[in-house]
Amino acid sequence: MDTDDLYPAAEKVGHTLKGRHLMLATAESCTGGWVGEAVTAVPGSSQWFDRGFITYTNVSKQEMLGVSAQTLADHGAVSEQTVREMVAGALAGSQAGVALAVSGIAGPGGAVPGKPVGTVCFAWGGTSGGIVAETRHFAGTREQVRAQAVRRALEGLLDWLASQA
Repeated sequence: MDTDDLYPAAEKVGHTLKGRHLMLATAESCTGGWVGEAVTAVPGSSQWFDRGFITYTNVSKQEMLGVSAQTLADHGAVSEQTVREMVAGALAGSQAGVALAVSGIAGPGGAVPGKPVGTVCFAWGGTSGGIVAETRHFAGTREQVRAQAVRRALEGLLDWLASQA
């Protein structure tokens, strides 16, 4: 899957955010900036996309997003607790009104007990609403897991925005 396959979802995100005069920030781990790539493929995205944080290591999650060392120790980087803190950190460290976060195990290695390859945690939230999180399990190659994660991040943001209407 390439960015073109993600364009309709990214375009809908942009239309929705622009219509609500909201800016987006992203906090990405396993997707490595791919959500940011997808949304900036949409012309005019500077009107609704503020910035992205690529925080692949635990240290970067702590330094850039304020994720607690205790959260990482207790739950791991791939957890709903961590992505919730990533969203909060992205909101605090940006001018955005909404943020999304992604952290997962794309493979082929990295699995731990209870978290097989393909486990991806997501969170979405905003300055005027709560943060919601979920965990999904995707099948496929590293590239396929990452692409599915990008798609779900965008779709989940649309779901979150609809819940705030």
